[in-house]
Amino acid sequence: MSQKEEFSNRWGIILAALAMAVGAGNLWRFPRLAGEYGGAFIILWMVFLFIWSIPILLTEFSIGKKFKRSVIGSYSEFAGSKYAWMGYFITLCTLGIAFYYSVVTAWSLQYLGFSIEYTLKYFEGADLASIGTQEQLTNYWDNIANGNFKTVGLHILALGFAVFVLTKGVKNGLEKANKILIPTLFILLIVISIIALNIEGGEIGLQYMFGVEVKHFSNPKVWIEALSQSAWSTGAGWGLIMTLSAYSRKKEDVTLNIIMSSIGNNIASILAGIAIIPSVFALSASEANALEYLQSGNQALTFTIIPKLFFSIPGGPVLCVIFFGAFFLAAFSSLLPMIELFIKTLTDLGLFRKKAVIIAAVCCAIFGFPSAWSLDVFNNQDWVWGVGLVVSGLFIIFPALRIGVKKIKDEMIDPDSDVRLPDLYYAISMYINIAFGIVLIWWWLSRGYSPEPWFTEEGVWNVFDVYSNASVITQWLLVLISGLLLNNYINKKFKTI
Repeated sequence: MSQKEEFSNRWGIILAALAMAVGAGNLWRFPRLAGEYGGAFIILWMVFLFIWSIPILLTEFSIGKKFKRSVIGSYSEFAGSKYAWMGYFITLCTLGIAFYYSVVTAWSLQYLGFSIEYTLKYFEGADLASIGTQEQLTNYWDNIANGNFKTVGLHILALGFAVFVLTKGVKNGLEKANKILIPTLFILLIVISIIALNIEGGEIGLQYMFGVEVKHFSNPKVWIEALSQSAWSTGAGWGLIMTLSAYSRKKEDVTLNIIMSSIGNNIASILAGIAIIPSVFALSASEANALEYLQSGNQALTFTIIPKLFFSIPGGPVLCVIFFGAFFLAAFSSLLPMIELFIKTLTDLGLFRKKAVIIAAVCCAIFGFPSAWSLDVFNNQDWVWGVGLVVSGLFIIFPALRIGVKKIKDEMIDPDSDVRLPDLYYAISMYINIAFGIVLIWWWLSRGYSPEPWFTEEGVWNVFDVYSNASVITQWLLVLISGLLLNNYINKKFKTI
């Protein structure tokens, strides 16, 4: 593929960055956390946008813009040949997510079809209260999440859609798709937010969402949740913005692009929260029930509780269609840059783009199959590589500190930027993010999701437990050790031609 391929204008890359950042996490994780902790969480989440996410994204964007290669190629040029294994880890970590993220897209298609089916029954006069019970919705979720051939088929279909878009290239494929996907997504979020606020009692949820309880500021869990949500939602440390910026124009404004896309991502999260939290409060029997729903977990909230709530009000099935339509757009728009990262890696190895797209899609279909077939496998991969993104973030920070943050800002970030952030802000953020990253990894692994996080009662390394630390560390080590062993080979294959 020609290296001259690039986005046609600033909006092309901003929309691509928004598509990368605005994903399923905005619609299923943010509302749960905002509903649980209210305005205190939102304040801290906004703070971490500027402390963690924006500085790391600025660094990633400037690396991709300067070296215009895949994550491995650009990173090894930036950090030095000894550290190519770090770029290798960042790439495989994000690919680990891409392999199961198409399953999220498949679920969204399942529920979009489910919502349309029940909407048609609603207009035919069916009593949705009797056919949309909690038990039925839970059984439906359990059925599609485990051993369901339709889910596997939709997983492959989603990848087929991605192939159709990405074979056309960045300008004629990814950019044109985002011009439709992102505005449509925001319109749907605004529509569903307006409808939710007009449900009787919805204002209670809005007050709760933005109400600040000072006690939450003394809870370290709220701080960690705010940091992790900002890190994962914006895509800081994923390598995706490094991939997209490789297609940026020579004089692209690094700072303005990152600020606009980051704030746009947060606006999408706020809209999703306004759409869901007031609905939960308005349609729950009591405030206690509403809190119970919001704290029931990401998947439970999205796939079992939201349909139940929407089906309980006049016109609710239509609202459900809009919600899952938005959910599909968010999931699919984020899937595209993940596959593009894979494609860029393959084209760096000398493959033509169309062949690289097909290989990337086939690999995603094969390696994503276990997650499409088993919810336990999906949850394990989400756990392993979700936390792994923090390691990736630290790997972005490390060479920046080694080279010198002032040098990077003066030579790589500021030259083409009309908007320039203070040098001190960038420097302090990058240094304190080392501590934030280490604390986040330590805290996440110490939460005790598994009763036997390291060893079984028999003293066996508990690698096959869904949420065990042993499983996380084993998979990380496999990637890190293979990267170290292949470091010289990686440099040879990805060196600048």
